Amino acid sequence: MDNSSTEVCDPRYGEVDNILEQLTKSKALHILMILDRSNRPVRFSELKEILDAPSTTVSRRLKELEDCDLIQRVKDDEGRMTLYGPTEDTESLSPIMESLFDWVSVRFERNSE
Repeated sequence: MDNSSTEVCDPRYGEVDNILEQLTKSKALHILMILDRSNRPVRFSELKEILDAPSTTVSRRLKELEDCDLIQRVKDDEGRMTLYGPTEDTESLSPIMESLFDWVSVRFERNSE
């Protein structure tokens, strides 16, 4: 008899579900890709313009991603402006996001032929 169905599920599966739930929300991956590729902290207004999304959506995603430790808020040199940048976790996620982007690009090209 196979014991695999009675074994306790690895708790990391739940963590994978949790992070995927955050990443699949509207504009979340897009925000992370922008921050990852920018190589500098980005202003809210820049993100909003690039995303072409309502302020409430951008604001909500930024808060959720910050709560998940995937982005960090930083102040500009003068301490007046809030900027957003990736965390180490986001930087380690970068190759996975790139692979996903490449996969989608290939799939899109194949399906549009």
